[in-house]
Amino acid sequence: MNILVVDDEPIIRSGIQRTIERAFPQHRVVLAEGPEEAVQRLKNELIDLVLTDVLMPGMNGLELMEVSRTLHPEAKWVVISAYSEFEYAKKAVRLGARDYLLKPIGKDILVELVKKMSEEIAERNVRAKESELLKHNLRFLREAVFARWASGLDLGGIDLASFTEAYPDFHLLMVHVESDTDTKLEHFIVENVMNELIASAGDGFVASIDAKSLLGLAKLEESGSPARLIEELRSCLKRYLKKPFQLLISGKIDDPAQVPAEVRRMRESSEYQVYDHYASGGEQAVEVALQYIRARYGSELSLEKVASVVYLNPAYFSQLFKQKTGQGFKDYVTQIRLDRAMEMLGESELKVGDIAERVGYPDVRHFSQVFRKKIGCTPSEYREQEKSKC
Repeated sequence: MNILVVDDEPIIRSGIQRTIERAFPQHRVVLAEGPEEAVQRLKNELIDLVLTDVLMPGMNGLELMEVSRTLHPEAKWVVISAYSEFEYAKKAVRLGARDYLLKPIGKDILVELVKKMSEEIAERNVRAKESELLKHNLRFLREAVFARWASGLDLGGIDLASFTEAYPDFHLLMVHVESDTDTKLEHFIVENVMNELIASAGDGFVASIDAKSLLGLAKLEESGSPARLIEELRSCLKRYLKKPFQLLISGKIDDPAQVPAEVRRMRESSEYQVYDHYASGGEQAVEVALQYIRARYGSELSLEKVASVVYLNPAYFSQLFKQKTGQGFKDYVTQIRLDRAMEMLGESELKVGDIAERVGYPDVRHFSQVFRKKIGCTPSEYREQEKSKC
């Protein structure tokens, strides 16, 4: 049996591990210090039992349980809480937790609980587990094929007849998470939330189309409402995500051949759509704006456009931005672009014109003028100076 222990306190993690391994040397115990590491364990390994702390930095144990249960229905969950957090434990049981442990955890109680859980898990039919694994692999194959198809790539002769029969009509949902840092945890959250809501509204699945975007296919029941599905999805993502995101939905599609073109349209329209974001208030709004600027410095970045991303009046946003960063909006964007340009001039053989375009200056003459004014030399001179240092 594979047991995952999730707790941000190293002493508790190692204590639980030692107790279980001494009493049950046949079981394998893996550790995670928080939700992000737990997500990777759940994605990459077959976990039978999860022991998770309730209160941890970032996502708490109940939220981890909620976003994980759709893709990992076979895992049994036990929550760990202090007496003062007992209400969390009761809620966890309502969510489907098999049991709970109160801190400080008694060794005898822990051993008895693991024994009980291992007996229950041992009763599972081996064939059922193999069948689940096969279904799991087929799901990944289907999603991989759908992702290639949606991106307009060649399918190598794969027959889509079974797909078109199963989904005679459907809607596409796209979620794009904006960040200049790793989005693995956000990807996992979005995938699980989308799968659960699509299943509750009808039938379908979710596929990853790039590092920041997921595409869902939803065949709604006759009484199903696309607007209701979108609002439920937006509400859940605002609750769980800690980064700004976009949410788009297509009209009803009854011709699968329309999918690649519709996905292209959704990607293009996302360039002009404002972002939902988890936080409110000035400091959080500026942080969202900074993430957006760092991710999109190569495209048009007007004050008005970025202000709309964080739902603020442009004049107020301009004052707030300078107050929080110490720089005016235009100066900050220029500095970001020139910093990236200097990196490329020093590390690549790209032409100056290509670099200018990549950092948001389609006019290379204007780029050179700005560069000289701010840096004190032309881009070509800067490149020569960098080469002479080597």
